[in-house]
Amino acid sequence: MGARGATPDASGLTAPDSREARVELCPGAVVLRRFAALRDEALRAAVDAVADAAPFRRMQTPGGFTMSVAMTNCGELGWTSDATGYRYTTRDPKTGRPWPAMPAAFADLAARAAEAAGFDAFAPDACLVNRYEPGARLTLHQDKDERDFSAPIVSVSLGVPAVFLFGGLARKERPVSVAVEHGDVVVWGGTARMRYHGVRPLAETQHPFAGNLRINLTFRRAG
Repeated sequence: MGARGATPDASGLTAPDSREARVELCPGAVVLRRFAALRDEALRAAVDAVADAAPFRRMQTPGGFTMSVAMTNCGELGWTSDATGYRYTTRDPKTGRPWPAMPAAFADLAARAAEAAGFDAFAPDACLVNRYEPGARLTLHQDKDERDFSAPIVSVSLGVPAVFLFGGLARKERPVSVAVEHGDVVVWGGTARMRYHGVRPLAETQHPFAGNLRINLTFRRAG
């Protein structure tokens, strides 16, 4: 069932138009409003600890473009991109050291959000920590570098609001726009696991969590 007052489009997606606690975008995809909003201190400390061990950086795409979103990783595996392609590695290519361990606050949040969305026993081995500055964006893409697509994706929004784009199984399908605010969590898996998604350019505004920045935690089972 979609959000009250919302109408599914031809792709089967529902554009949420409220701040209800739970909004289903389509079978297998749900927005959990404010799910992480009461964990600010623990999450801020965890983000800082990860960034101290593996600093944020803007990676290059195989096509030679520099991403507008700065990122780092934690967990057993970390996602990287350079001229040779997209992949997961056990070590930070910038330092040669293992990626920092996933903080308990991260792992607990991811598991509980996945369970709330209907995906039990989610144990992520990778967390991409993305830092959006004003104007940064993420083009429509699929998360397809993982070995097993049976686990969901859990995406946590912290800091300033953003517009999350959630599309179909083909890039040409028009995405719906989902306003996400501090503490909102989007979970998608099952038949929705390979849907295209992205983020519109970040607007200039402020939030107590991280000033004019948006921090996004994306949890995956990659290995």
